[in-house]
Amino acid sequence: MAYGHKTEHRLRVRAQVVLHAARGRSNARIARETGLHLDTVRRWRGRFAQAGLPGLKGRQRCGRPASFTPLQATEVKALACRLPAETGVPISRWSCPELAREAITRQIVTGVSPSTVRRWLTEDAWPGGTRKGFWIGA
Repeated sequence: MAYGHKTEHRLRVRAQVVLHAARGRSNARIARETGLHLDTVRRWRGRFAQAGLPGLKGRQRCGRPASFTPLQATEVKALACRLPAETGVPISRWSCPELAREAITRQIVTGVSPSTVRRWLTEDAWPGGTRKGFWIGA
């Protein structure tokens, strides 16, 4: 895990902290050699001592619950793949505001902003969702 090429970077760093500790190195030395803050080294050594390898994984974070289900986002994406004329909408191509209105009309969602629709489509169009300027207009 500490040297795996397919291991997520942060897990690899945490595992390296544990290996340094197993070699008897002090927290200060581990922090210096890994470039981590001393408190970070203490945290990961402590979590490993309490929970073993599963303790090195990130904890579930609290936060606002998702506003839309994956099914709702998928249904809006599927709607975007159809021509508006096929669905009875008298426009030549979808815009994000039109898609948002149509999703509400079809009761896919109770409310959604055009920017959320644009984000869903952009995320799905390119790996990682990093490309800007998706083909669907404003």
